[in-house]
Amino acid sequence: MSLILWTVLGYLLGSIPFGIVIARALGLGDLRKIGSGNIGATNVLRTGNKPAALATLLLDSGKGAIAVLLARHFAGETAAIMAGGAAFLGHCFPVWLGFKGGKGVATFLGTLIALNWPLGLIACGIWLLTALVSRISSLSALMAAALSPVFAWALGRTDLILVCLFMAALIFLRHKANIARLMDGSEPRIGKKG
Repeated sequence: MSLILWTVLGYLLGSIPFGIVIARALGLGDLRKIGSGNIGATNVLRTGNKPAALATLLLDSGKGAIAVLLARHFAGETAAIMAGGAAFLGHCFPVWLGFKGGKGVATFLGTLIALNWPLGLIACGIWLLTALVSRISSLSALMAAALSPVFAWALGRTDLILVCLFMAALIFLRHKANIARLMDGSEPRIGKKG
């Protein structure tokens, strides 16, 4: 029963669309009608408002981390893993937006940092290195997601491999259009206004 409760709470927390809330509060318009239409930090950055993009990044990553930390404190490590995965799922398919959400990258990274900070920092490092080289956010996300189960195994956290695989699979699914654009060379660069 406790696992179900923390899974539901994690999902509801992950469902909060901070990008849309921040964009509306700052008068940037409906984020779903700007740039890629995504509700995450990369699309907020396309409005040209860097502080809003940073706030979205921190809040979207924070909701995954908070779900993990609360569940761990009150119910243990298994509940933390379930809550983190559910928060990620909530961001991708939020109940408040008719299950049409974001791509989950910030929430993925925040969840990993809270679950195992070395693994989270490695994933962030992979994202950053790929972004510095390619200037393509989607490619950075795909690389970090794809390698996260490998590094979970390398760090001896075999209990995290399944949740890493789950999040990686959803990230690839949510980036299907991006993958097509990467293949034909039309994927936009970081910071390009939509």
